[in-house]
Amino acid sequence: MLKILHTADWHLGKRLQEFSRLEEQKEVLDEICSIADQEEIDLVLLAGDIFDTFNPVHEAVELLYKTLRRLSKNGTRPIIAISGNHDSTQFVEAPDPLARELGIIFYSRYDSIVPCGILDSGITLLRSESGFLEFKLPQHHFPIRIILAPYANEVLLRTNLGEEDKEAVFRDLLAKKWQHLADTYCDDQGVNLFLGHFYFIQEGDASAPLTEPESERPILHIGGSQALFTQHLPQQVQYVALGHLHRYQTVSSSPCPVVYSSSPLAYSFSEADQEKNVVLIHARPQEPIKFQPFALKRGRPLYRVRFSSLEETLAWLEQHPYCFVEITYLTEESIDASTRRAIFKAHDGIVNLIPQLKHTLEQGPMDLRVDDLKKDMESLFRMYYKSEKGQEPNAYLLDLFKEVLSKSTAS
Repeated sequence: MLKILHTADWHLGKRLQEFSRLEEQKEVLDEICSIADQEEIDLVLLAGDIFDTFNPVHEAVELLYKTLRRLSKNGTRPIIAISGNHDSTQFVEAPDPLARELGIIFYSRYDSIVPCGILDSGITLLRSESGFLEFKLPQHHFPIRIILAPYANEVLLRTNLGEEDKEAVFRDLLAKKWQHLADTYCDDQGVNLFLGHFYFIQEGDASAPLTEPESERPILHIGGSQALFTQHLPQQVQYVALGHLHRYQTVSSSPCPVVYSSSPLAYSFSEADQEKNVVLIHARPQEPIKFQPFALKRGRPLYRVRFSSLEETLAWLEQHPYCFVEITYLTEESIDASTRRAIFKAHDGIVNLIPQLKHTLEQGPMDLRVDDLKKDMESLFRMYYKSEKGQEPNAYLLDLFKEVLSKSTAS
């Protein structure tokens, strides 16, 4: 039985506004390494968005290399890592020649071909071509095949997968590429996997579409389409390991389990209260995959909460000392300075403190009509202020608004 760990969206170097998450990332990656050891994992799949930016800080790069060295067990446990839409293809693939000796394969470009051969650890890289790798582990008699689908924008796909008209649907181009690889290499004598960083849905699914988290840059949609379809995945594949969406979810069970593992930490308040996971997979040739999420416990949880008094706000903060929190505070006018100081003094993880005027809950949002859009900026400002405050702006505010407006117009 082949044991696989699927993880994604580490976003190393990620910040939550002014708060660094690097220490939490160290903790949760240590937890992932411990899980891999405890579960005696044979293979790790890292499905993109390794870093949070194209030019990650030194500390994030160092954390990646130290983690992968430990996770690879000095080369005896292979790690296959692809790039996501937050990653630089050149930066991710740069250490590959050295990393490969530790069984770590970085793959980010569709024109890359992993060199074959036997590594010092005994891992044998059998066959490879653009977007594909087949290898064998010493402890298993069957080969492992992986179709590699790192994030690529339309320009890269056009360059590396073939010239197409502007109106061509690139998901069809990808589907043909994946099907070719599956037909060529993925018979039933090995374990056949797919590792990708894309936005997948079921075609014709009438349910609500999957949502991207607030911290996630939306993927440039392929060829103008809104998503890739699970129906375009090859039938030979036994498991699809995906990255990009930060919540654990199984998109489809056809043609096989199509799974987002989730990010290891909550990176935006749209992910508040989400459980974070890695996925543990058991695989054999010719058999359906067995998989289950494994909850991660490290790192600060994120909460969105709402209060209408200082007393209940401070009580909640005292009960939740280790978290990041976005507070919406209901008030008649604004949050006075003493209340604001008391709240921020009570907790070191307050990211946002948002005042919400009570009368706006009663009257609802400002009702705009098409004709209102023809009005000048001052009139619109008056409407907005009255909607928010329940009264007309005073002369001082109007003069200040006009000054700001004149400067923005001049610039």
